[in-house]
Amino acid sequence: MQRKLYSSFFLRVCFVLLVTMPALLHAQQLGNLRHKKIPTGRLIGGHPWQVDSLSIVPGSFQLEGTAGGYRLEEAAATISWQPDAINSGSSDSIWVHYRVFPFLLQKQTARYVLDTNSAAVIRPQPEYPATAQSATLFKFGKIDYNGSFGRSMSIGNNQNAVFNSEFNLQMNGFIGDSIHLTAALTDDNIPIQPDGTTQQLNEFDKILLQFSKKNWEINLGDIDLRTEGSYYVNFYKRLQGASYRQQVKLGSAIKNSTIVSGAIAKGKFARNVLAVSEGNQGPYRLQGNNNELYFVVLAGTEKVYLDGALLTRGEDQDYTIDYNQAEITFTPRHMITQDSRIQVSFEYADRNYLNTMMYVQNATEFSDKVTLTVSAYNNQDSKSQPINQTLDAGKRAFLAEIGDSIQNAFYPFADMDTFSTDKIMYKKIDTLYNGVHDSVYVYSTSKDSARYALSFAEVGTGKGNYEPLLSLANGKVFTWVAPVNGVPQGSYEPAEFLVTPKKQQLLSVKVDYHPDSSFLLSTELATSNTDNNTFSTLGNGDNTGYAGKVTATKRLSWQPKNGDADLGYYLNSTGSFEFQSAQFKTIEILRPVEFARSWGLELIPENSADKLGSIQFALSQKKLGELSYGFQTYLRQDGYKGFKHELGYQHNSLSGWNFNEGLSYTGIHMATAKGYYWKPALELSKTLKKFHKLTLGARYEAERNQIQQGQTDSMWLTSYSYETLSAFVRSDPAAVNNWQLTYTGRKNKLPVGNRLVGSDHSRNLSFDLSLLKNRYQQIKLKATYRELTLDDSVLTTGSVPDRSFLGRVAYNVRSKSGFLSGNALYETGAGQEQKRDYSFYEVSPGQGQYTWNDYNNDGIQQLNEFELAAFSDEATFIKIYTPTNEYIQADYTQFNYSVQLNPRKIIADSATGWSAFVRKLQLRSSLQSAKKQYAMGGPVFNPFATGVADSALLNFNYIFSNTLSFGQLSSKWGLDLTRLINYNKSLLTYGSEATKITTWDLKGRWQIAPAYNFVWQQQFGTHDLLTPAFESRNFALTSMSANPTLTYTNRTRFRLTGGYEYEKVKNKAIYGGETATNSSLQLEGKYNAVQQTSLTGRFQYTHIDFDGDQSSTVSYNMLQGLSPGKNYRFVLELNKRLMGSLELSFQYEGRKSGDAKFIQIGRASIRAIL
Repeated sequence: MQRKLYSSFFLRVCFVLLVTMPALLHAQQLGNLRHKKIPTGRLIGGHPWQVDSLSIVPGSFQLEGTAGGYRLEEAAATISWQPDAINSGSSDSIWVHYRVFPFLLQKQTARYVLDTNSAAVIRPQPEYPATAQSATLFKFGKIDYNGSFGRSMSIGNNQNAVFNSEFNLQMNGFIGDSIHLTAALTDDNIPIQPDGTTQQLNEFDKILLQFSKKNWEINLGDIDLRTEGSYYVNFYKRLQGASYRQQVKLGSAIKNSTIVSGAIAKGKFARNVLAVSEGNQGPYRLQGNNNELYFVVLAGTEKVYLDGALLTRGEDQDYTIDYNQAEITFTPRHMITQDSRIQVSFEYADRNYLNTMMYVQNATEFSDKVTLTVSAYNNQDSKSQPINQTLDAGKRAFLAEIGDSIQNAFYPFADMDTFSTDKIMYKKIDTLYNGVHDSVYVYSTSKDSARYALSFAEVGTGKGNYEPLLSLANGKVFTWVAPVNGVPQGSYEPAEFLVTPKKQQLLSVKVDYHPDSSFLLSTELATSNTDNNTFSTLGNGDNTGYAGKVTATKRLSWQPKNGDADLGYYLNSTGSFEFQSAQFKTIEILRPVEFARSWGLELIPENSADKLGSIQFALSQKKLGELSYGFQTYLRQDGYKGFKHELGYQHNSLSGWNFNEGLSYTGIHMATAKGYYWKPALELSKTLKKFHKLTLGARYEAERNQIQQGQTDSMWLTSYSYETLSAFVRSDPAAVNNWQLTYTGRKNKLPVGNRLVGSDHSRNLSFDLSLLKNRYQQIKLKATYRELTLDDSVLTTGSVPDRSFLGRVAYNVRSKSGFLSGNALYETGAGQEQKRDYSFYEVSPGQGQYTWNDYNNDGIQQLNEFELAAFSDEATFIKIYTPTNEYIQADYTQFNYSVQLNPRKIIADSATGWSAFVRKLQLRSSLQSAKKQYAMGGPVFNPFATGVADSALLNFNYIFSNTLSFGQLSSKWGLDLTRLINYNKSLLTYGSEATKITTWDLKGRWQIAPAYNFVWQQQFGTHDLLTPAFESRNFALTSMSANPTLTYTNRTRFRLTGGYEYEKVKNKAIYGGETATNSSLQLEGKYNAVQQTSLTGRFQYTHIDFDGDQSSTVSYNMLQGLSPGKNYRFVLELNKRLMGSLELSFQYEGRKSGDAKFIQIGRASIRAIL
């Protein structure tokens, strides 16, 4: 009876889902985050433990606790610890966090199941004794290794020879008896950085060799160098070179450690202060030191600060970063507002010169009381070895004359060149404006007049005479704009910005004196030598700078007579003094990122010599909390004098009361002004243990930076103040299920005359929810609502009242029976969309994705003449997107879901009638919808394009897939019905481009006999392309195809497949009305000649009847790269494995299309399994 109820219920569910499926939602990758607490009692060293029933996503596994070394098998979802990894001092449990795939990779699944008489189908294979050669290809003694090496070649009468290689090798073991070797060598020819959406990064190309023995270590290849031990020589660099570390004893009481590194630096350090806007989550584009827009951020080098707090990378954390586009986007965890202060420091690839780096540090410790540390750093561009720019004698002389004014290094560039159709060429003409004769450059495609290849540099609005011009040309074209009353109206000039070679050197000497564990005296002196232009001697007098710091710390304690440490008092005292000259330059940020702001200055003030003195005391007692006081004085050579008092108190009582207080007051004195900076922060909360540890609390925070002119008493325009008041209620944060509700009000004031006046105020309401206790249903939610109200329209010119909503919810479900599984993600907020240019760049055949068809036979490459290549030898171009400085404010929504229904889990094998029919069904549905539209001044919740004008859509990606299967696990027969909708719209500089593909796909299979299998595939679909700027590319195709195939299999030795395909395609009359009818015969065979050898052959004959113009985008898509009439194509492939470790592959391919020449391609590859 219960089974029948389940069956009836399932039939109703299937009917409702099929009717309402277009309205459902999907989250494919997010929502698969797992958190588990593993008791250490289960961790038996060396034995694998099953972490999950699904495979773990590589790179997502994180472990908290005291466990040491471990081995993780992501595919099998198992973990094993080393025997000594769990010790008696470890905690009783370990938390692990990871993401999972929706399946177990190692699970065995078969569509065709052998019957009981399997011996009639597959005979036992003969056994051969193993030979010595079959074990491994090479012998390395005590070194374990695995990996592969491959080399391939492709050549044909339609392409030049193309070579590719891939290499992957991991090694671990000992050389001799004592030198330990660890190596990771990877080269896949992938010139991009890894994805920046996770906390852990997996790099594509990396070479690292490490040799170690007791007290020394050598690293070669791609190394990461992070220094410590010096206040001034402090940095993190990604390098290509070598490093050496050694620790030795020079006597019974003297220890010495040395670090030496010499390498080529991969990048240079940069620091950005982002100009953010209200409710805008990004993406925000980063800039290089030379205002570059096109560069690559070195993965993992970035530090992102929001209001002085360091953020964490990750889709489920604070931000994500696109290293290849140098763009950063903030997640719903933090709403970005007009009040947000964001700083980003990073290393980026700067290959203008060969850049070398040397670093040496030596630390000597005497009697465990005195440590002498000497650090030296040298980073220098080789001015004789430019890389990304060409420097002739004229350019070198120009750079020598500009001195340190490197921001003006715009060198006029107009190079006469031979005419070429694959270049943007210009002609020079005379013009007359306002009675003035001048010569200007005009884009031209005429080989008689186009003689100049120009490079344009952005010099600033109103400083140039050229602007970008929208055109069909394959590249960016600029046009001359006439000045008005002698004032330039453009932003570009025919010039190139020359980057000067630079040099930075730093030397520091540090002495630490620590006679006991309670006292430390540290002194460090440093000098720097920085030259921003080594081509020039002008201004070299300010290259050298000096700095120094002295710090003393003392810890005192008073213990009660009963020896109870909880009743003891502890006093920590710190005094320090530091100075630096205006010319002193550090490698990275030396002081806290908001150091200047805390003294009432700008985030990044002008360089000036300064002195900083401080003294701090902190008295603590476990029951009473901690009381701290600090006094600092800050003096700058530009006349600034600041005196700061800081008072802090923290108290957590056993009765549930918590109190945190921080007060900071800074008196500011300058030559012509005076003022103060005041920052109080107070937080009070009460935990109600009787109500499941519910906490109620409030927080007050304010800043007031008030600087007044000495004589007039008027406020400086940099003065400001704000006040925030928050109230919150939250559940126990340590519980698996927890939540928090927070309300925050803020009021801003700006200067008017001699007082601060209210400019705007805002209200924020945020809610966090995490329900993870139920293993079958889990949900995480973060939502923030904000209202911004303007109080003074004059003070807030450029701002508008705004209502913002930012939210994200992830849901994961899995029924106990396994009948239902799925996940969903919904996110909404506001950001911006960047307009992008694109062009096509020619590469070696087979390395690209696009082909060029000269539709108008003018020999000039134009954007509307590039198509996705139908054959690999024609794929000779790649599409390169280039960002611009144009952004459009946008509202975005994202909605993903994935759901699977499997009635076999709830209906018995013995079911009959309708129940037996339903048991063979399986439903899979998924949706990915991401939409950006023009900002409407309020929150947008609908993730679909319905109700939105097409002109209002900026970017829309929509993939909706539904598959209903019948008899999927049957070895005899089965049916699959799939409905797919794929829609994409993107914003480019010339307008929008939209593509929509819709298909119905019916596939049936029938195993006629054990050796014969019949498959029928029927498809109906549409394919639309709409590009308003290029009307000749627009089309709207409808298609119908049928493809029956019959396969014969003779055990594992031979397989033969024959098939026929009929396809009819028609374009709408308004776009041309072209029609194409394709008939294709296909034959494929595979023969396993001997052990580890196989021969494969494929032949295809296609006859096409086409009515329409063949020189167009629509014809190329309808013909699929073929020609009307007869088309032949064949492929022969031989694969052989030698000695169990070498794989050889030979391939010969040919095709003949219509009257075109016969195309032949040969490929060969060898791959060694190491």
